[in-house]
Amino acid sequence: MKNKFLYLLICTVFVLSCDEALDITPDGRLTLEDVFQDENHTEAYLNTVYSSIPSYSYYYHFFTFLAGVTDECQDADVGNNPGNIANIWITGSMTPSFNPLENGPGGHGKNHYNTFWTGIRNANVFLANVETATITNEKDRERYIAETKLLRAFYYLELIKQYGPMPIVDEPFSPAFDYTSLIRPTFQECIDFIVKDCDDAIASPNLPIRITLEPERGRFSKAVAHAVKSQALLYNASPLWNPENNIAKWQEAATGSKAALDALTKNGEYQLFSNYEEYFFSRSDVNPSPRDRETIFERKTNGHPSFRNTNALPSMPGQNKVGITPTQELVDSYDMLATGEPAILGYNDEDHLEPIINTESGYDPANPYEGRDPRFYATVWYNGALYDNIAGRIHTVETFVGGADALKKTPPNKKNTHTGYYLRKFHDPKLQNRQNAQSRWKKYRLAEIYLNYAEAENEANGPTVEAYNAINKVRERAGMPNLKAGLSQDEFRKRIRNERRVELVIEEHRFWDVRRWKILDQTDKLVTGMEVIKNGTDFKYERFVTERRNAWQEKFLIFPIPIKDTSIIPDFNSNQNPGW
Repeated sequence: MKNKFLYLLICTVFVLSCDEALDITPDGRLTLEDVFQDENHTEAYLNTVYSSIPSYSYYYHFFTFLAGVTDECQDADVGNNPGNIANIWITGSMTPSFNPLENGPGGHGKNHYNTFWTGIRNANVFLANVETATITNEKDRERYIAETKLLRAFYYLELIKQYGPMPIVDEPFSPAFDYTSLIRPTFQECIDFIVKDCDDAIASPNLPIRITLEPERGRFSKAVAHAVKSQALLYNASPLWNPENNIAKWQEAATGSKAALDALTKNGEYQLFSNYEEYFFSRSDVNPSPRDRETIFERKTNGHPSFRNTNALPSMPGQNKVGITPTQELVDSYDMLATGEPAILGYNDEDHLEPIINTESGYDPANPYEGRDPRFYATVWYNGALYDNIAGRIHTVETFVGGADALKKTPPNKKNTHTGYYLRKFHDPKLQNRQNAQSRWKKYRLAEIYLNYAEAENEANGPTVEAYNAINKVRERAGMPNLKAGLSQDEFRKRIRNERRVELVIEEHRFWDVRRWKILDQTDKLVTGMEVIKNGTDFKYERFVTERRNAWQEKFLIFPIPIKDTSIIPDFNSNQNPGW
């Protein structure tokens, strides 16, 4: 059954976006023929294809990250703001007609189902007309085609990650198109389509490997094609979509990521940024010889003064709320610096209150924050951590009972941590409250492809030298020792999954990783925190359960949509603007 409300909504959004991009005449009538006979309008239509890229970052309702509905973080708005996405999510409110992640005021690309289909539709319209469009330089035409195919691949991948396989549509719909004829293909068929578009983009001689001109900031490059292809093949090989564990799929994923690394790192074109913490403070520098050679694609606009006061410590001037706060499970995932070994191997109980301490790691439960992976200090503010500001004032974080940043276990309270920790990542210490952050949301970066390759190579061929080299490259940048030699395939799998967790934390990977690995039932039933009690100069650390979550999430490894096998994309011909 078609959802006419959604159809009307998506058509309205599309028409408005085109009106804005194309600067149409006062009577509102501009045909597609008019658009593609004008070179400026043609370029503007390509911008419209780009306009369906979502904001990501902390733009979920209310100014929060997706990490708050994972085991990475707890959202302090839980119990305080009924409309907060985490508050709705953990109570099991998802239904085929309601997605908690889309709750709240309309934001750019918030409704991903309609947003991605709009992007695919616009890409198909552009590709159907660009061959005969008025474009002076043929190299520009070829580049536009490559970019648009890559955008279509991107939208398809983002769509099927969330909703499962979707009909493959590679041309605009005719006015008489029968939408009930559309059926789900296999996930493999969707991946093949995505890979084909990526390969076409990679093969284009006029699509650059990176963007080097500031006016072109935000455009796709060959590097993006490699990143999309690498991720698509990895997801296709993962347990959720490869339940029979077909090794050929893992090999294809390993081959794709290896080819991406070879192409991107050739002559040092792409390389890991030297400082993990600093990397998240600034946007990439777009020029032929950039300092940041790790970023593959980042959102053009994400800096916003609200970040500082909606993800802040109570001791920060102007704080509105604490935002998301790291969980004890995340803290436990950081290895020890001296040995490179895990500090915590797991838990003896379902409530995660009895950690299994790795006695060979050097971890001291009486001093739990000493000697950890440097990425821990770049990500988490903990009791005793230091932060400063542009005036140079040094503040010692006090999460202990009675401290300036004290834990408050239960709401109503949105200004103090509920877990005993605060978010450090993305906080540039040089910025004052309400100063615009220069950082941008990094959707794809080189470190992810190294980790994609390590995972796929291990599953295809075991912990080979190549798999070790890929993960150790990422650990080396962080200042961590190499993984211990001689790990079994199962042991290496655990280490690579944990490496993804700490390297890509709060970057919207964990949410999808636990689903594709089919371990959601092991990770998201509860999260814990740490209460710190001060006695003189000594501290006592006590774990506690801070949030329990409904086990309903185990059923939704992919999101339900309000249809079965047919009529599953918006009817773009319904209520369409006559001018189109």
